[in-house]
Amino acid sequence: MSLKAVLFDFNGVIIKDKSIHLQLIDEILLQENMQPQKLHERQICLGRSDRACFQDLLKNRGRVLTEEYLSQLLNRKAQAYVSALEKWEKLPLYSGIEDLIFQVRWQNLKLGLVSGALRQEIDLVLERAKLTEYFQIIVAGDDINTSKPEPEAYLLAVERLNQVYPDLNLQPHECLSIEDTPAGIQAAKRAQMQVVGVANTYPFHIMQRQANWTVDYLIDLELERVQEVYLQKD
Repeated sequence: MSLKAVLFDFNGVIIKDKSIHLQLIDEILLQENMQPQKLHERQICLGRSDRACFQDLLKNRGRVLTEEYLSQLLNRKAQAYVSALEKWEKLPLYSGIEDLIFQVRWQNLKLGLVSGALRQEIDLVLERAKLTEYFQIIVAGDDINTSKPEPEAYLLAVERLNQVYPDLNLQPHECLSIEDTPAGIQAAKRAQMQVVGVANTYPFHIMQRQANWTVDYLIDLELERVQEVYLQKD
């Protein structure tokens, strides 16, 4: 067995924007005359899509949730996120991204992005960071009906890579996921993938308990060594 594809998460792996998301969600809740997120709710939302997060938050506050109402909140939040990032002269990207992309390309691996974030948020960041060309496929929150820790997004990523590269015959166990939250790790593992946990959002020891490999920083990840482990599984 060999490693054929590396699948990045987005928030918390490529861009350091947790505080922006939490602030914008609280602002929308307050605008809707609801209490801001409690500490345990913030933890539950980490690694999950905005859709799943808002569904839980509104349910906890006794709001009647229609698809129209939910879509309205998601659109407002996405627009606020875009406006917030446009004010930043330099995006808060995590160090090591470009080095890891170089490793992926040097080993001739496919590269994809799997996130619960909305497509317009992802596109904005990748375009400004000049990273768009490197990701062969993107699975965004708009593309799926469930949220991590469900495996749907990762399985869709495999399907899309096989559509782009018909001769690849990619299987989930030939993919490596890079995640920063327990929910993301669980999603990848449920899709039968191995996972690198990067300690950007949670402490190293928490990630280490769940991921196959754990690093403090992306720059610490050596894909050659990971590939050796995959090859030993033949």
